[in-house]
Amino acid sequence: MPTPLYDSLRALAAQNPLRLDMPGHHGTPLPGGFSWPSELDFTENGATGDLFGDETDVIQAAESLWAQRFGFDSCLFLTGGSTQGVHAGLALLAGQGGAVALDRGSHRSAYHALALLDLAPHFLARPWLKEEGVTGPILPETVEEALKKHPEIKTVCITSPTYYGVLSDISAIAAVCHAHGASLMVDGAHGAHLPFLGYTGYQAADVVVMSAHKTLPAPGQTALLFANGFDLAQLQRWGSVYGTSSPSYILMAALDLARDYMEGEGTARYRETVRLTETLRHRWPSLTERDGLSLDPTRLTLESPDGFALADALRAHGVYPEMADRGHVVCILTCADGEAEFARLERALSETGLTGPCAPCPPPPGPPEAILTPRQALFAPRETVPLADSAGRTAACQIAPYPPGVPVIAPGERIEKKHLAYLREIGYNRTAADVIR
Repeated sequence: MPTPLYDSLRALAAQNPLRLDMPGHHGTPLPGGFSWPSELDFTENGATGDLFGDETDVIQAAESLWAQRFGFDSCLFLTGGSTQGVHAGLALLAGQGGAVALDRGSHRSAYHALALLDLAPHFLARPWLKEEGVTGPILPETVEEALKKHPEIKTVCITSPTYYGVLSDISAIAAVCHAHGASLMVDGAHGAHLPFLGYTGYQAADVVVMSAHKTLPAPGQTALLFANGFDLAQLQRWGSVYGTSSPSYILMAALDLARDYMEGEGTARYRETVRLTETLRHRWPSLTERDGLSLDPTRLTLESPDGFALADALRAHGVYPEMADRGHVVCILTCADGEAEFARLERALSETGLTGPCAPCPPPPGPPEAILTPRQALFAPRETVPLADSAGRTAACQIAPYPPGVPVIAPGERIEKKHLAYLREIGYNRTAADVIR
């Protein structure tokens, strides 16, 4: 398979040009022996292409290969992570000052986008899965109810999969959105591997953001913005607003190489990861699929009477999970993990003795009253107070266990005693809160 951007940079580096532009290392090794391909770290120089340019070059050729592989009309490389894509995608679909139906469990980048774009959120609630102790998928009927109640909403934004691996029915939700004249954006930051495993749900959405660095062999900050019904120029317009004007060619070349790798060996290895994950789910108490609950086939969400203790015990054995909460430990398993890595994880789990039924996890209370808009909350004067003394104050930023970053209290909402009690119950360890002065 072709790797046009990577090949172009390699060819230019082989010419040993005198590089009197940025980056300042000019292709020489960095101090301290830091190992990276600095000879490929170019800027726009007439031969390297332009991420936000209006002519087709090697970057656009590399982006087009991603779009074709995932079934989208266009794709933009992101070097500012999925945060850049969430901001750009909401700007593209919702514009400024409108209304959006937003997954309450959205990443904090979506809440920041609300403030930057002065958008009015109408939150979409997720059902609480008592047995599993996590929130379930966004239901199509929940979206339909919101669109009927608020016909001014023309953009819906959901997250799929969640940190715990829960998938929503994107095709059904997209059908509901389109029937009401609304567009669907999906934050698929944790799902970049799924299309390589045959998953086609994302193709029904209008805009999808994916983090390559979360589940693919790609460096930090690498992400992708996909769209149907929008051309590349429209993605570039908003991507350039929220992204640097000096995007890293190392990161973009890594995206090019990651796709090429996943076309062959990477997908084969990922299929093996699916098999090994399924085996682990049967051997250890874990979230598993059932009617009404679809999961990322490679996300291992272990259950425990004390998820925090289990995570600490695993780290003591040299195993570093992604996150933990009161009753779970989440492991991100990818094509980089094979038999040896899975065996090491199993040995550590055997030695901890801390897996078992999920600790009782109470459902979060309903959202508090909104006192200020997200934009007003972001720019208002603030002060820091002890969390225990914050009841009755208005939150200046999210108050949320992070990860996964689902806000118990969102910016602009009133802090109530019941929410503080819930945070204590789930083991939230922050002792202070930023509130409006």
